[in-house]
Amino acid sequence: MEAPVLEKLTETQQNQRMVEYEVARIYDFFLRAPRSAQEFMLELQRENHIEYLTNGLNHLGPSFRVLDANRPWICYWILHSIALLGDSVDAELEARAIDFLNRCQDSSGGYGGGPGQLPHLATTYAAVNSLVTLGSHEALSSINRHKLYTFLLQMKHPSGGFRMHDQGEIDVRACYTAISVASILNILDDELVQNVGNYIQSCQTFEGGIAGEPGSEAHGGYTFCGLATLILINEVHRLDLRSLLDWVVFRQAGLECGFQGRTNKLVDGCYSFWQGGVCSLLKRLSLDIDEQSVQPDAREGSSFDNLSTGADTSRKVNYNDVGYEFIEKHPSSQPLFNSLALQQYILLCAQVPEGGLRDKPGKPKDYYHTCYCLSGLSLCQYSSSNEDSPPLPQAVAGPYSNLLEPVHPLYNVVFERAIEALDFFRGK
Repeated sequence: MEAPVLEKLTETQQNQRMVEYEVARIYDFFLRAPRSAQEFMLELQRENHIEYLTNGLNHLGPSFRVLDANRPWICYWILHSIALLGDSVDAELEARAIDFLNRCQDSSGGYGGGPGQLPHLATTYAAVNSLVTLGSHEALSSINRHKLYTFLLQMKHPSGGFRMHDQGEIDVRACYTAISVASILNILDDELVQNVGNYIQSCQTFEGGIAGEPGSEAHGGYTFCGLATLILINEVHRLDLRSLLDWVVFRQAGLECGFQGRTNKLVDGCYSFWQGGVCSLLKRLSLDIDEQSVQPDAREGSSFDNLSTGADTSRKVNYNDVGYEFIEKHPSSQPLFNSLALQQYILLCAQVPEGGLRDKPGKPKDYYHTCYCLSGLSLCQYSSSNEDSPPLPQAVAGPYSNLLEPVHPLYNVVFERAIEALDFFRGK
């Protein structure tokens, strides 16, 4: 293939052409290869990924100093990826991870980016998800739920949003990390939920997606955070679900078949989860979307359960049951995006055969993209089935040995671990 001519193009157009060229070159090579070679190219290099991830949990080089305030995130990205691959860390490494995260736990509640650092909602989410992923009694019991609840209340803002940290920014990401943590720990209540729906509704843009804050551009990560939050607080009806659906399905790039995060932006492997997760959630809301289509005023004054079933709107919501109940809503039969094509992008363009996954061809591998590419790959594989039943072979690109563990689409932890945590904290 000839390289694209880049004269008289903007920088963004040049970058897009180069990405399309690199991806087309990979796809062309794949299509011309013998069938045996194609099967190998589509194989998930599970053992190499596990080795890459385990090495990172044991030791990180000096270049990771720039992520000093993100160490719980590194734990989460690695532990979640290992769990998705169907493996786990040994007892010694698990004990070290629990001890480290416990030292990140602030005496007043919440988790900082490292020992002695101020608590932050993002690293609190990462730490809690890490401990949920480890799943042992020791891991789950190490979370001080009472003080964490106090921290969440301190981060609550009168607008309905949350601050990421003391005097920090207010955005949809903060809402999701606070509500997700409170939900899985069984501490979500009316005081935490108050006006959250108002804030997130104000962030839905004219395109249909959700911005990080009112007046900003719709973005895949924020859209997932906003949609998941409103589901967890039982107020998803407040969004224009039809326009959200229209926005997200057009984010799957044409030639590359991966997802872009925003309109007219480059494809990125991590959006396999952020946008794929939005599609996974919307699949379970198909009846609600249809209801909004025929009753435009359905966004006012009812829950997503009421939209679908006509249930009593006066029934008090038990927020801490939503993690169970939403999963029981059977998804519609067909994926909302080209699942096999996205799997192909992940396996051929984002996978580094020696271990790890990346944003796109030409980019280096890292733990963040490994985590969210694998999460997105799992969502693709289970896109036509439930998390509690294995998908059919035709739903899995490449050999069936590529099959990953399913994720709980609201929390992005392995499904079994999420249910175990919900059960564990339900009796607390």
